[in-house]
Amino acid sequence: MSDSGFGATQPTSPAPARVTRWWWVRHAPVTADNGCIYGQVDIACDVSDEAGFAVLARRLPRGALWVTSHLQRTKQTAAAIAAAGLACDPPAEERDFAEQHFGEWQGRNRAEIFRLHGADHGMWLAPAEFCPPGGESFAALMDRVGRGIARWTAAHPGRDIVAVAHGGTIRAALGHALGLPPARALAFETANCALTRLDHVEGGGKPPAWRIVAVNHLPVA
Repeated sequence: MSDSGFGATQPTSPAPARVTRWWWVRHAPVTADNGCIYGQVDIACDVSDEAGFAVLARRLPRGALWVTSHLQRTKQTAAAIAAAGLACDPPAEERDFAEQHFGEWQGRNRAEIFRLHGADHGMWLAPAEFCPPGGESFAALMDRVGRGIARWTAAHPGRDIVAVAHGGTIRAALGHALGLPPARALAFETANCALTRLDHVEGGGKPPAWRIVAVNHLPVA
């Protein structure tokens, strides 16, 4: 009897890819630091750029989940974007998305610390693996940001997530997505209020992967 295929296992198409879209926004500028390192000091930011926030409100997705760090400058920035015309639920708070903790360096003159300890490439206060006294290294920051991203992505697959965070945090997120060593992740520029978009893609019969959509897009019309 010929095999007509009845009862045989038929090949199945892989499930369609599922994309979790991360919209990272760095907080608004800090202008009251007196030239000092603030790191995880809970300092306020300047949210007077209404035009810039209006641009962000137009670019960011409706119906997204919102998350900030526990520091007020990220909360102020998220509130300013919402006030510019983007209705959203109150953001959740994620301490893993806070800025690098610079320990005893916080409150000290930035130029002095940079002169004494600055990273070789001149783009961060210290080499990626160096831990300021009482603080954490950028490498440690990258580890905790990666853990936070993995947790949020697993909990909310296929969603848009707007994360208002910090310059170091967003560099760490880029390094996490690209699998970079911490020192290389420090090469990214992350300007105040700039938008960085990272997509986590899973399914479709392929291993999970990250897609880099936009890096450091400034809110200009």
